[in-house]
Amino acid sequence: MDGAKGRGAGKRRARPGDDKMPFRRRMQRRKVCRFCSERIPIDYKDVRLLGNFITERGKLIPNRITGNCARHQRELTTAVKRARNVALLPFSSTTV
Repeated sequence: MDGAKGRGAGKRRARPGDDKMPFRRRMQRRKVCRFCSERIPIDYKDVRLLGNFITERGKLIPNRITGNCARHQRELTTAVKRARNVALLPFSSTTV
């Protein structure tokens, strides 16, 4: 099958912005874990601290955005779940 037009058989079609500058990755500062650097304990009763890591809809913000290490992100997740169960944090927003 010499002339088969399957996946990846030909070149990519040109897009409108292809002739401009090639894609450059922007340099960004490495995020450091707040809990490692400042030695802050994670407690489910500290609603003000936990509120920084959830959205206004009540969803957890991932560690690639917050910069937490994997260990503290797991502890944060369990703390938020505990705070939700004892009604310190909402499961979701009041308006949908």
